[in-house]
Amino acid sequence: MSSTAYPAGAALIRRWTARLPARDAQRSLARQASLVAVMCVAIDGLNFLTRGPAPGPWNALLLAGVVAADIALATAPKLSGWVAVAHAVVIVALAFALPGRNPSTAGQLVSSYRAGAWLRGRPAVATLAAVCAGIVASVVITGLTAPATVLGVAAANALLPWLVGRYTTARKEHVDELRRQREATLRDAEAEVAAAVAKERETIAVDLHDVISHHVSAIGVHATAARLNLAGTVVPGDSPVHTSLTAVQQSGQAAMVDLRRLLSLLHEGSESAEQPGIAMLPDLFAGLRASGLQVTFVVYQAPPALPQHVDTTVYRVAQEMLTNALRHGDGRTARVELDCGDDRVALTARNRVASTLRASSPEGSGLGLRGMRKRAEELGGSATFGVAEDGDYWESSVTIPLAGAR
Repeated sequence: MSSTAYPAGAALIRRWTARLPARDAQRSLARQASLVAVMCVAIDGLNFLTRGPAPGPWNALLLAGVVAADIALATAPKLSGWVAVAHAVVIVALAFALPGRNPSTAGQLVSSYRAGAWLRGRPAVATLAAVCAGIVASVVITGLTAPATVLGVAAANALLPWLVGRYTTARKEHVDELRRQREATLRDAEAEVAAAVAKERETIAVDLHDVISHHVSAIGVHATAARLNLAGTVVPGDSPVHTSLTAVQQSGQAAMVDLRRLLSLLHEGSESAEQPGIAMLPDLFAGLRASGLQVTFVVYQAPPALPQHVDTTVYRVAQEMLTNALRHGDGRTARVELDCGDDRVALTARNRVASTLRASSPEGSGLGLRGMRKRAEELGGSATFGVAEDGDYWESSVTIPLAGAR
């Protein structure tokens, strides 16, 4: 069943599938944030237990604050500012509990990085100021009052992680911009190619129109005039001359119809123009019978509703098969077999080989044979050609799978 039958459902499926990569990226980011939070809890908790003061109720409460602040690193990026402020408060409390040593924690460094990476504008600057104030206060509480020392600790524990976060985000934005520029360049190139193709199609359409108007139509007109002129002569109406002229007239008319279809296709630039298909094979064979080639058409299974390109391909292949039968066969009889299953379409043509060609039958070297094979292979099918085992008949067979073609 084609998705075009339910456009609303197809649009919903496209939107849903487009969101899958974004959802996968969000899940991956959440897992990584959780892993970072767990590592910070382990590092800061171990550091507090091994180097902190003796256990007590207030110290247990302080340890719980450190753990809670580290766990908050796994929250949504939009909360990065509040998480960084919480860590600034925690390190000030640690300065009172751990006098004489640097109270900075692994969680505080990560929170400063997150604030620089995720926040923009005033929230980013305000968060940096709050973290720097917390670092300065904790350093002063521990007894380090030298200005150079205070500024150095604040820069190393607050400003530097914040700047690294900003740099990482800026680099990502730069890469995204380069990607967008590349995609825009590709779109422009595709548009230029499409315009060039449309212009070339229009040129071919003009040339094809001239061919239809001047040459092919002239063939039909002259054939009709010759047949009418012979009607007043002593040549009987059922003579080979009349038969040949009638065949020329009908072939010219058929060529005009096909050329007009191709002309419409070139002008419209799509498959919307009506194209021949399996349903028109009887008309094709009727025209060939008028030329003297007695075509036997056998259908083993009624064809289902086929995609237009498959339907047209089968018709064109049958047309080429019988053209070869007229040119290279004995020109008397041909048998065409059509077998349309649920999963494939098979077309086989068999005609007697002309006596002059039996000694050197072509093995797929002609342009027509290569064209049929190419048509089949473009739809995932196959084609075989060759003289039958008895040496008297030429057999052409094309098979097209329907699953891939649809």
